[in-house]
Amino acid sequence: MKTLIIILISMAIGGGAVFFTLPHINTEALSSTNMGSDEKKPLYWVAPMDANYRRDGPGKSPMGMDLVPVYEEDSGGADAGPGTISIHPSVVNNLGVRTATTEMRTLDRMINTVGYVQYDEESLIHIHPRVEGWVENLYVKAEGDPVKKGQALYALYSPQLVTAQEELLIALNRKNQTLIAAAKDRLRALQLSSTFINTLTKTRKVKQTVTFYAPQSGVLDRLNIREGFFVKPGTSMMSIGSLDEVWVEAEVFERQAGLIDVGLPVTMTLDYKPSQRWQGKVDYIYPTLDAKTRTLRIRLRFANDDKQLKPNMFAQIQINAESDDSVLVVPNEAIIRTGSQNRVVLALEEGQFKSIAVTLGQSGDQWTEITEGLSEGDRVVTSAQFLLDSESSKTSDFVRMEAAAQPTSVWAAARVIDVMTDSAMVKLDHDPIPEWEWPQMTMNFAVSDEVDLSTLKEGQSLHVEINKVGDSGFSVTQIHIMERMQGEHDDHESIDHSSMDHSTMGHADDSSMDHSQDATMNHDKHDMENTDHASMDHGEHSSMSHDQHDMKDVVDHSSMDHSQHTAESDSMNNHHDHSSMDHTDHSNMDHSQHTMPDQADSDKVDHSKMNHH
Repeated sequence: MKTLIIILISMAIGGGAVFFTLPHINTEALSSTNMGSDEKKPLYWVAPMDANYRRDGPGKSPMGMDLVPVYEEDSGGADAGPGTISIHPSVVNNLGVRTATTEMRTLDRMINTVGYVQYDEESLIHIHPRVEGWVENLYVKAEGDPVKKGQALYALYSPQLVTAQEELLIALNRKNQTLIAAAKDRLRALQLSSTFINTLTKTRKVKQTVTFYAPQSGVLDRLNIREGFFVKPGTSMMSIGSLDEVWVEAEVFERQAGLIDVGLPVTMTLDYKPSQRWQGKVDYIYPTLDAKTRTLRIRLRFANDDKQLKPNMFAQIQINAESDDSVLVVPNEAIIRTGSQNRVVLALEEGQFKSIAVTLGQSGDQWTEITEGLSEGDRVVTSAQFLLDSESSKTSDFVRMEAAAQPTSVWAAARVIDVMTDSAMVKLDHDPIPEWEWPQMTMNFAVSDEVDLSTLKEGQSLHVEINKVGDSGFSVTQIHIMERMQGEHDDHESIDHSSMDHSTMGHADDSSMDHSQDATMNHDKHDMENTDHASMDHGEHSSMSHDQHDMKDVVDHSSMDHSQHTAESDSMNNHHDHSSMDHTDHSNMDHSQHTMPDQADSDKVDHSKMNHH
């Protein structure tokens, strides 16, 4: 019974605990819900398969897929610009992202190509007959046969050769030295050797067939005759090529043409001896490209003392075009090549990546030159970059964000706090300088020699030019004192215009000039002939003197308002003195109410005492 009571009491206490705990749990859930309501709203909704399809709210894409919300943090890092994507470090590891640092190094520009071994055409000899005849004997039988210098090649029967021998014998019998010399010269011209001529001179017997010999050692090439062939001048009978040196004709792509120079070292390997390497050099660069293959032909030269290199062999060529200049390079695998653009994925801080456009230079086996778009020390992605690029390129501007270069000198308004003449310094309280992101503050500045410190006084307001000196120094190089500038402006009002020529100052039309305040101007030389006083304002001309102006038959007073004038003044009989009157704009003067003497006497009127108000 006692146990049952204890159980019931425990249940009651537990129920109460649950009852008092539930409101706390609900409060936390409600608080969590409220926090969720404070989350950022999507900037827009985008189609999963088309980043250009955007809507203000949820819905379906043209392909029937649900639109995906894009939040502010998804639109790219503010510091790196549009297209920046952020990836959690664990995801970066799962993707297998690897990076490399751009660096300055000598670019390994090894050009790989193929070529064919050929004869050295500078030592290739073609055999042609000088006379017509028939090949009686052919001592070489096939192309490729080696021949030695002086070896017999063929025997030829030619009636012209027989006649030439007989002419020498006739000259010998006559003992005519002139004819003998001419006959020997003719035999030499027909390619008969000196040995043959000397034997003919001694034996004095004509040979019906003449044997011809190899002029150099080499290999027989292009054997175009056989025994019994009829030949004549112009017939290409055979060729003999020397194998002491050989040429290799190779081709390089058009983009590699700028790397090739005469004399560059070349390494060659052959399939029949892959372990052996032959060293040569670039001998000649042909001046034209092949129009079909867009390749450039080059000629390489190799020594062939052991005669292992044979014409028409296929060769693997490596041209070492390495330069001594260091250039900015990235690994070849970091480059993303498209039809219209070359890009790399730049690795930023805190797991951020962005695709940027780059300009490529020359490429090597492992490295590619970057001429624009990157700086030394930048990190670029070399693995999984295509996946990152596909996401970043949706919104990227492909431009690397860089801080704008600050100017080295600025102008700012300032007030002089203290002038330190001994140390050539000045303490200024300057206004904010937005170009350098400076707030308003007071600091000491060094003063350059061009600035006269004696003109500076405490409390002066001025404009100063501040230049950066080194990494942390600043110097005042120019000053404009505001009080001096104001004084110069005030002095302008005391300028005497009496001798100024207004004809060259754009004042041809006097109707637009207002001289109502210039009561002291001297118009002695003002041309009144074409001046219209009809609308002239004389509000401030009470003391004007017109003594120097001839108003006769010139001034039209018909519309002047003289209602307030005292025409009986004795001074009205004097000559008009306009020396201080502003006649530039007379278009608004109303003289209709004036009582004036006859027009003939108008030249005697003195306006100096007239009240024009």
